[in-house]
Amino acid sequence: MTDRHVEHADFTIERAYAASPERVFTAWAEEKAKADWFAGGGNDYRLDFRVGGREVNRGSRSGGPVITFDARYHEIVPPERIVYAYDLYVGSTLASVSVTTVQFAPAGRGTRLVLTEQVAFLDGHDRPEWREQGTRDWLETLAAHLERETSRA
Repeated sequence: MTDRHVEHADFTIERAYAASPERVFTAWAEEKAKADWFAGGGNDYRLDFRVGGREVNRGSRSGGPVITFDARYHEIVPPERIVYAYDLYVGSTLASVSVTTVQFAPAGRGTRLVLTEQVAFLDGHDRPEWREQGTRDWLETLAAHLERETSRA
């Protein structure tokens, strides 16, 4: 018998970027830009960035199970805030359900990003510490994307 349980968690990550709020927001809003830092090479990725729109990122690493991020946008306030909810699947198994708020604020010559996520982890398929670390990792990948974009300008 499977151990059925729910673990609730939330976390907040603050990150500074050396780019304007408009540029950081655009990196979340434009499909090509977001695919560069969020989707990873070879993933099936699509973004419909509008209230009610969906974002789907599906792929696997090193031959592991297919991971699917399936989000719906609930609020978009350029260049200040994005609110979305998403389901995360491991194979065909629902691993978690999340609500995420991303806020962008001017900070000197750059941006202060504050990401808050509230999660229901289902049946031990994912863990709070894994999710928070994974989120930190892709926020670092966003920084690298913004640096590459700046060096091309």
